Amino acid sequence: MRVAFLLQDIQLSGGVGVVVEHASQLVRHHGFDVRLVLTRPQEEPHWPYRGLEHVPVMTLEEAQRETFDIAVATWWETTSVLFQLDAARYVYFIQLLEDSTYAPDSPARLAASMTTALPVRFITEARWIADTVERFQPDNRALYVRNGIPKDVFVSPPRVAPALASEPLRIVIEGSQDLPHKGVGDALAATALMREPRHVTLVTPHPRGGGLAGVDTVVSGLSHPEMAGLLAGQHTMLKLTRVEGMYGPPLEAFHMGATVVTTRVTGFDEYIRHGWNGLTVGWDDPHGTARALDLLARDRRLLHRLRHNALQTAHGWPSWEQSSALMALALRTVCREPPPSPRSAGLRLASDFASERAEHQRYQHRLEIHEATLEELLSQKAWQWSVKARRYYYRARAPVGRLRRKLQERDF
Repeated sequence: MRVAFLLQDIQLSGGVGVVVEHASQLVRHHGFDVRLVLTRPQEEPHWPYRGLEHVPVMTLEEAQRETFDIAVATWWETTSVLFQLDAARYVYFIQLLEDSTYAPDSPARLAASMTTALPVRFITEARWIADTVERFQPDNRALYVRNGIPKDVFVSPPRVAPALASEPLRIVIEGSQDLPHKGVGDALAATALMREPRHVTLVTPHPRGGGLAGVDTVVSGLSHPEMAGLLAGQHTMLKLTRVEGMYGPPLEAFHMGATVVTTRVTGFDEYIRHGWNGLTVGWDDPHGTARALDLLARDRRLLHRLRHNALQTAHGWPSWEQSSALMALALRTVCREPPPSPRSAGLRLASDFASERAEHQRYQHRLEIHEATLEELLSQKAWQWSVKARRYYYRARAPVGRLRRKLQERDF
């Protein structure tokens, strides 16, 4: 079976790592002929994912000259070129409802949301995503394939060693500071409010210059073995993210004997149970989160119980070999079954068009009201003179301000 996975690039990213892992496993263990197709010109070298050497990488132009059994989009922007490939079946491997990562008024948000109206089969890594896309297209059954964990990299200890009462609570925060939905700023605010001793490590792909309040160590660009080594020395992971797909980082921490303090983000219920293997906290509540962390720092018996149960949860999670066996089964199912009916996709697309038209009409109505109000204000003489008076006042004030600043800068 010839399969093409479409990627924008092969840089450091959790989603890209999942695709590369599946592709490598399909080639090595299931006899698939897999290609990674890059939809954008590449300037940076590929991130050295494990297994990447087993999967050929080609440009979009090269892939357009070949024929595939299945073409798989892996990010909403790659769907724009999905149908440019000659394939018998088309699939969208959706790891997140990607419109949720954009601001409400962003054009990209609308474009990303409309990709779930495409007439393709959906494969996803989280139950909540499968349920959602099936509601979008009721006649189009989504296939659920859980992400695996590289058990040979995240090698779990036989048991959790109790934390010493004399040592600080070791906390790791993971995520990009440039992505607001990752909640890194909220996590840093919570640790800064703690009263108990703690040691905070921030793992971020794009560290900012300068020190961060409450952070003891900042690291970036870690390989999977390096991340596993770091997590092995932590007591808990703090994740206050606002939207996730399968929610993988806490699971990696579980494998290394750490627990988690997290919001009830999408995907958390795949394996996190409050009070059993982790603690869940409220949204936008740095003080409450700090109290939960302080509780773990004080109550070492609770901390040990959560870490022990987290490790047991990890033991029951599938490896990448097991997960990719399910991916192979899902792709064979897509080839065996008829393509999805265009009816469900058409209904969803028409619904999107109607919603966007209604939103545009509401926006236009608000704009007309604002314009009418502004014209009414400008028609009043008093307002006109008020505007002119303020303009002249600020113009006259500017030189005085510049003179004052120069005088302040002089050393008398």
